[in-house]
Amino acid sequence: MIFPQQTLNCDGKLLDLGTPKIMGVINVTPDSFFADSRQEALADILLVAEQMLEAGADILDIGGMSSRPGAEIITVDQELQRVIAPIKAIKERFPEAIISIDTVHASVASEAVKVGASIINDISAGRIDQEMYDTVAKLGVPYILMHMRGTPATMQQQPDYEDVVREILDFFIQEVALLRQKGVKDIVVDPGFGFGKTVRQNYELLQGLNLFQILEAPVLAGVSRKSMINKLLGIGPSEALNGTSVVHLLALQNGASILRVHDVKEAREVVKIWQFMEDLKNTPQ
Repeated sequence: MIFPQQTLNCDGKLLDLGTPKIMGVINVTPDSFFADSRQEALADILLVAEQMLEAGADILDIGGMSSRPGAEIITVDQELQRVIAPIKAIKERFPEAIISIDTVHASVASEAVKVGASIINDISAGRIDQEMYDTVAKLGVPYILMHMRGTPATMQQQPDYEDVVREILDFFIQEVALLRQKGVKDIVVDPGFGFGKTVRQNYELLQGLNLFQILEAPVLAGVSRKSMINKLLGIGPSEALNGTSVVHLLALQNGASILRVHDVKEAREVVKIWQFMEDLKNTPQ
């Protein structure tokens, strides 16, 4: 059996992935798809960060650009204005917090790391900014490599695959090899649920998630309140917590090491129940 990498080196602090970790989403945007996740005032951002850390978040993911279907790529200056002050403030208030910067811009990633971020989360896999891979290698931080076809503005126009699991796995094999060749040591793969996939393709991807372990890299599942849940159940994002918890459990059962979530307390409960069942399976009768 192949086992994925078990730790991430986050600015000298080792994050142990032997048990699944929770990444809490803090969108410092005016237009993210889930309205309750949007925070723009610094005091509100700090309050949400505190609540997430107290609820058990292992990572705080700060994003200054919406990646909802149809969203446009914002400028570097716009993104810097949104994310740098919050990252700096969170790190000053909670120095032990592990912060990831959700960005497609290499220069934003660099500035975010300077003020306290220690993980780069890139939905574009270096396709939007050709400097991203070299920047990640230079910074020496963990990199979350996500699969997306096109850009948020175009990704849902033609989500055609002959075999969605195989094609995304092939993509990761190529990109992980390139990143390792450049010297990037800590790589997390994110199949990109909802990014250029139909509802059915998202569930095919979820079903085949365990196959990604051949990459020997941790897998991140970002399914929280997404359309793969909402469209299937005929509900909106605000009603999707229960469905999200179900999909989180399925992702863990299929090998996910990190859950990217809006609701930290509930995700932590899912992990606790899953872990208890795993321990039971491994306990001699």
